[in-house]
Amino acid sequence: MRLILIRHPQPLVAPGVCYGSSDLPAEPKDLERVLAELRTSASIGSGKAHAPLIPDDTPLYASPLLRCAALAHRLGTPVLDARLAEMDFGAWELRSWDDIPRAEVDAWAADLVHYRPGGGENVLLVAARVAAFRAELLRQPHAQAAIICHAGTIRLLTALQAGLPLHETALLAAASPHKTAYGEAVILEASA
Repeated sequence: MRLILIRHPQPLVAPGVCYGSSDLPAEPKDLERVLAELRTSASIGSGKAHAPLIPDDTPLYASPLLRCAALAHRLGTPVLDARLAEMDFGAWELRSWDDIPRAEVDAWAADLVHYRPGGGENVLLVAARVAAFRAELLRQPHAQAAIICHAGTIRLLTALQAGLPLHETALLAAASPHKTAYGEAVILEASA
Protein backbone atom coordinates (compact mmCIF):
# COMPACT_ATOMS: atom_id res chain seq x y z
CA MET A 1 0.00 0.00 0.00
CA ARG A 2 1.23 3.46 -0.85
CA LEU A 3 1.26 5.69 2.22
CA ILE A 4 1.24 9.44 1.72
CA LEU A 5 2.47 10.85 5.04
CA ILE A 6 1.99 14.59 5.47
CA ARG A 7 3.32 16.60 8.37
CA HIS A 8 0.90 19.17 9.76
CA PRO A 9 1.30 22.91 9.06
CA GLN A 10 3.30 25.04 11.48
CA PRO A 11 1.46 25.28 14.80
CA LEU A 12 0.69 28.51 16.62
CA VAL A 13 3.46 28.28 19.18
CA ALA A 14 6.59 30.30 19.91
CA PRO A 15 9.87 28.94 18.52
CA GLY A 16 11.85 26.79 20.94
CA VAL A 17 8.80 25.46 22.82
CA CYS A 18 8.21 21.75 23.43
CA TYR A 19 4.71 21.01 22.16
CA GLY A 20 4.37 17.24 21.46
CA SER A 21 0.79 16.26 22.34
CA SER A 22 -0.39 19.79 23.15
CA ASP A 23 -3.48 20.53 21.07
CA LEU A 24 -2.32 23.60 19.19
CA PRO A 25 -4.03 25.01 16.10
CA ALA A 26 -2.18 25.44 12.83
CA GLU A 27 -0.93 28.89 11.89
CA PRO A 28 -3.65 30.05 9.41
CA LYS A 29 -1.33 31.26 6.62
CA ASP A 30 0.73 28.08 6.80
CA LEU A 31 -2.44 25.98 6.72
CA GLU A 32 -3.44 27.72 3.47
CA ARG A 33 0.07 27.28 2.02
CA VAL A 34 0.14 23.55 2.76
CA LEU A 35 -3.38 23.07 1.43
CA ALA A 36 -2.52 24.86 -1.83
CA GLU A 37 0.67 22.82 -2.26
CA LEU A 38 -1.11 19.52 -1.66
CA ARG A 39 -3.81 20.37 -4.17
CA THR A 40 -1.30 21.11 -6.94
CA SER A 41 1.77 19.06 -6.07
CA ALA A 42 1.77 16.25 -8.65
CA SER A 43 2.71 17.36 -12.16
CA ILE A 44 1.04 15.70 -15.12
CA GLY A 45 2.81 15.23 -18.44
CA SER A 46 4.95 18.21 -19.41
CA GLY A 47 4.26 19.99 -16.14
CA LYS A 48 1.65 22.31 -17.66
CA ALA A 49 -1.16 20.75 -15.62
CA HIS A 50 -1.17 19.69 -12.01
CA ALA A 51 -3.15 17.14 -10.07
CA PRO A 52 -3.58 16.88 -6.32
CA LEU A 53 -1.15 14.67 -4.43
CA ILE A 54 -4.14 13.06 -2.73
CA PRO A 55 -6.86 11.99 -5.20
CA ASP A 56 -10.44 12.40 -3.95
CA ASP A 57 -10.99 8.65 -3.53
CA THR A 58 -7.95 8.19 -1.24
CA PRO A 59 -8.80 7.20 2.34
CA LEU A 60 -7.67 9.95 4.70
CA TYR A 61 -6.46 9.41 8.27
CA ALA A 62 -5.24 12.04 10.72
CA SER A 63 -4.08 12.70 14.23
CA PRO A 64 -6.96 14.30 16.16
CA LEU A 65 -4.73 17.18 17.29
CA LEU A 66 -5.96 20.50 15.85
CA ARG A 67 -2.88 21.19 13.72
CA CYS A 68 -3.49 17.91 11.83
CA ALA A 69 -7.28 17.68 11.97
CA ALA A 70 -7.78 21.17 10.51
CA LEU A 71 -5.77 20.28 7.40
CA ALA A 72 -7.37 16.85 7.12
CA HIS A 73 -10.91 18.27 7.28
CA ARG A 74 -10.05 20.75 4.52
CA LEU A 75 -8.85 17.85 2.34
CA GLY A 76 -11.81 15.53 2.88
CA THR A 77 -13.54 13.44 5.51
CA PRO A 78 -10.77 11.98 7.64
CA VAL A 79 -10.76 9.18 10.14
CA LEU A 80 -9.23 10.77 13.24
CA ASP A 81 -7.10 8.27 15.13
CA ALA A 82 -5.43 9.06 18.48
CA ARG A 83 -2.71 6.50 17.73
CA LEU A 84 -1.30 9.03 15.23
CA ALA A 85 -0.83 11.80 17.84
CA GLU A 86 2.61 13.13 18.66
CA MET A 87 4.44 11.95 21.77
CA ASP A 88 3.21 13.27 25.12
CA PHE A 89 6.08 15.10 26.80
CA GLY A 90 4.24 15.37 30.14
CA ALA A 91 5.47 18.28 32.26
CA TRP A 92 7.71 19.42 29.40
CA GLU A 93 4.68 20.34 27.27
CA LEU A 94 4.54 24.04 26.35
CA ARG A 95 7.79 24.78 28.18
CA SER A 96 10.76 26.37 26.48
CA TRP A 97 13.39 23.75 25.71
CA ASP A 98 15.87 26.13 27.37
CA ASP A 99 13.86 25.94 30.64
CA ILE A 100 13.90 22.15 30.82
CA PRO A 101 16.71 21.07 33.17
CA ARG A 102 19.74 19.88 31.22
CA ALA A 103 19.98 16.78 33.41
CA GLU A 104 16.49 15.69 32.27
CA VAL A 105 17.33 16.20 28.59
CA ASP A 106 20.61 14.28 29.11
CA ALA A 107 18.71 11.43 30.82
CA TRP A 108 16.43 11.18 27.78
CA ALA A 109 19.42 11.24 25.41
CA ALA A 110 20.99 8.41 27.41
CA ASP A 111 17.86 6.23 27.05
CA LEU A 112 15.91 7.37 23.98
CA VAL A 113 13.55 4.39 24.02
CA HIS A 114 12.53 4.01 27.68
CA TYR A 115 12.94 7.45 29.29
CA ARG A 116 9.66 9.33 29.79
CA PRO A 117 10.35 13.02 29.09
CA GLY A 118 8.47 15.11 31.63
CA GLY A 119 6.85 11.94 32.94
CA GLY A 120 4.90 11.54 29.69
CA GLU A 121 5.22 8.79 27.11
CA ASN A 122 8.40 7.06 26.09
CA VAL A 123 9.25 6.34 22.47
CA LEU A 124 8.49 2.63 22.89
CA LEU A 125 4.89 3.39 23.92
CA VAL A 126 4.44 5.72 20.96
CA ALA A 127 5.99 3.12 18.63
CA ALA A 128 3.51 0.50 19.89
CA ARG A 129 0.47 2.63 19.16
CA VAL A 130 1.77 3.76 15.75
CA ALA A 131 2.63 0.13 14.85
CA ALA A 132 -0.90 -0.95 15.84
CA PHE A 133 -2.39 1.74 13.58
CA ARG A 134 -0.12 0.70 10.69
CA ALA A 135 -0.94 -3.01 11.07
CA GLU A 136 -4.67 -2.28 11.06
CA LEU A 137 -4.36 0.03 8.05
CA LEU A 138 -2.37 -2.50 6.01
CA ARG A 139 -5.18 -5.05 6.46
CA GLN A 140 -7.51 -2.68 4.56
CA PRO A 141 -8.05 -3.23 0.81
CA HIS A 142 -6.74 0.23 -0.15
CA ALA A 143 -4.12 0.80 -2.83
CA GLN A 144 -3.08 3.96 -1.01
CA ALA A 145 -3.93 6.07 2.02
CA ALA A 146 -3.07 9.60 3.14
CA ILE A 147 -2.07 10.26 6.74
CA ILE A 148 -1.85 13.76 8.22
CA CYS A 149 0.33 13.49 11.31
CA HIS A 150 3.46 14.66 13.12
CA ALA A 151 7.21 14.48 12.53
CA GLY A 152 7.63 11.86 15.26
CA THR A 153 4.84 9.73 13.83
CA ILE A 154 6.36 10.00 10.36
CA ARG A 155 9.75 8.89 11.71
CA LEU A 156 8.09 5.88 13.37
CA LEU A 157 6.08 4.91 10.28
CA THR A 158 9.27 5.17 8.23
CA ALA A 159 11.27 3.10 10.75
CA LEU A 160 8.55 0.41 10.75
CA GLN A 161 9.41 -0.21 7.08
CA ALA A 162 12.57 -2.04 8.19
CA GLY A 163 10.55 -4.83 9.81
CA LEU A 164 12.63 -4.76 13.00
CA PRO A 165 11.42 -5.72 16.49
CA LEU A 166 9.49 -2.87 18.12
CA HIS A 167 12.31 -1.92 20.52
CA GLU A 168 14.77 -1.57 17.60
CA THR A 169 12.17 0.30 15.54
CA ALA A 170 11.67 2.78 18.40
CA LEU A 171 15.43 3.29 18.72
CA LEU A 172 15.82 3.74 14.95
CA ALA A 173 13.06 6.37 14.90
CA ALA A 174 14.35 8.17 18.01
CA ALA A 175 17.87 8.31 16.64
CA SER A 176 16.77 9.51 13.18
CA PRO A 177 17.36 13.19 12.51
CA HIS A 178 14.27 15.40 12.53
CA LYS A 179 14.10 16.66 8.97
CA THR A 180 10.43 16.67 7.86
CA ALA A 181 9.31 20.23 7.18
CA TYR A 182 5.84 21.54 8.03
CA GLY A 183 3.47 20.41 5.28
CA GLU A 184 6.04 18.09 3.69
CA ALA A 185 4.86 14.81 2.17
CA VAL A 186 6.78 11.57 2.56
CA ILE A 187 5.74 8.65 0.35
CA LEU A 188 6.24 5.06 1.50
CA GLU A 189 5.44 1.74 -0.16
CA ALA A 190 4.33 -0.37 2.78
CA SER A 191 3.49 -4.04 3.11
CA ALA A 192 2.38 -6.13 6.05
